[in-house]
Amino acid sequence: MILAFDGSSIDGSAYTYVVDLAQDSPSWLDSLVSAWATYGLGLFAVLMLLGWWQARRVSARAALMALAAPVIVVVAYAVNSVFKLLVREDRPCQSLHVKTLEACPAPGDWSFPSNHAVIAAAAAVALLSVSRRLGTVAVVAACMLAASRVWVGVHYPHDVVAGVLVGTLLAMLPAAGLHRVPETLAHRLTGSRLRPLLIAPQLAEATPYETE
Repeated sequence: MILAFDGSSIDGSAYTYVVDLAQDSPSWLDSLVSAWATYGLGLFAVLMLLGWWQARRVSARAALMALAAPVIVVVAYAVNSVFKLLVREDRPCQSLHVKTLEACPAPGDWSFPSNHAVIAAAAAVALLSVSRRLGTVAVVAACMLAASRVWVGVHYPHDVVAGVLVGTLLAMLPAAGLHRVPETLAHRLTGSRLRPLLIAPQLAEATPYETE
């Protein structure tokens, strides 16, 4: 028998209110929210790719920061996965037995903190270090994704709030460290096989780097 934490005493009533509201909402709205809750993480991948494409036209250092963004997200996800195993909170749809838009995950697929919220928040923080504009879009998208996970019934509100906080904290330190990457390191890397990833052809012609 698996002993797991029941988080319904924290904000189970708020969760039930949101789930009931989803059941009474127009089907088109539920379909949109469900699609976003399931596939929304893809937007962050697109934003990181766009951030890298733009950064390599600015400088090798900026491109290096952009390439680090997905690494930060993967690390945040890995750390949170360990945290979930330590807390072992049952999904709200298992504890409260309510009707939800999304099928209830199987027992053992722990709820706290939300992986989706962690990944989205970490991506948003990392993107803010690359581009203020793309980062702002990512912050709004992260909040919407976190809310959608409650709407479809797979997380308590505290799961997604904690997920946003965990993702933000795990990404802040490495993201801040990226700003301290010396220009000399980027200079050296452009003389390696990483050159196409770090500098656009147009920029390379304008400011050529010598291979050391």
